[in-house]
Amino acid sequence: MSSVIDPTNTLICVALEDELPPRLLQGWQVIYTGVGKINASLAIAEACATNKPELIINFGTAGATTPNISGLVEITEFKQRDMDARGLGFNLGETPFDDEQTICFDREGLSCGTGDSFVMNPPELKTDVVDMEAYALAKYAHRQGINFHCYKYISDNADGEAAADWSAEVRKGAEAFINQVLISS
Repeated sequence: MSSVIDPTNTLICVALEDELPPRLLQGWQVIYTGVGKINASLAIAEACATNKPELIINFGTAGATTPNISGLVEITEFKQRDMDARGLGFNLGETPFDDEQTICFDREGLSCGTGDSFVMNPPELKTDVVDMEAYALAKYAHRQGINFHCYKYISDNADGEAAADWSAEVRKGAEAFINQVLISS
């Protein structure tokens, strides 16, 4: 991000406290959404009704599905990897009768496939990374006209070792996020 982030009008959305402990974010408005698209949708709607943020930042962990992606990355394109209405003639990832299929922000960044499953095998819908909340948060912000940024710390390679890797790496991204996004802005 190129401008200074104001903690008074910024809402930081994180799925789990393990990813970004509250003690590290004194003075920031932070919500812990819980895991998955439904929990994320409910949490952001409730928080925005109360806080009226000008900026929403999503931070969390993600599995890399593209080789050589590591560390903290910015996500600017969001898809639903588990939306599957192909039986009705729609493409994988396409929500029937919805004008917004992919949420894109006009910045350099990676693509993320969001779904309500922990990925341990290559997903059918191709994106750079996978997570379980970002699409829902991005879509809400986009529809509400709220500035949105998303940063993911790569915790695993979305493969057979993903669960063990995620458990070992889940707490490592907080420092990178704080230093590279919140402090350096």
